[in-house]
Amino acid sequence: MINVTRLDNSELVINSDLIELVEAIPETIIHLTTGKKIMVCEKVDEIVLRVSAFKRSIIEGPVISRDDEGQ
Repeated sequence: MINVTRLDNSELVINSDLIELVEAIPETIIHLTTGKKIMVCEKVDEIVLRVSAFKRSIIEGPVISRDDEGQ
């Protein structure tokens, strides 16, 4: 899931697994596999970074500090 901002400045969380493509014409439009299109304030590169960070967090798993290891 990634946070994005619509053009009216309302915040939205979308399922990054449903993103089919992202284009800039000049607004950034996220096309979902459901057929829905969402116009957002973020640039294409920022959407790519957010999706990458989210996917990386899933692969790496939760961060456990040394204090938590013994509990």
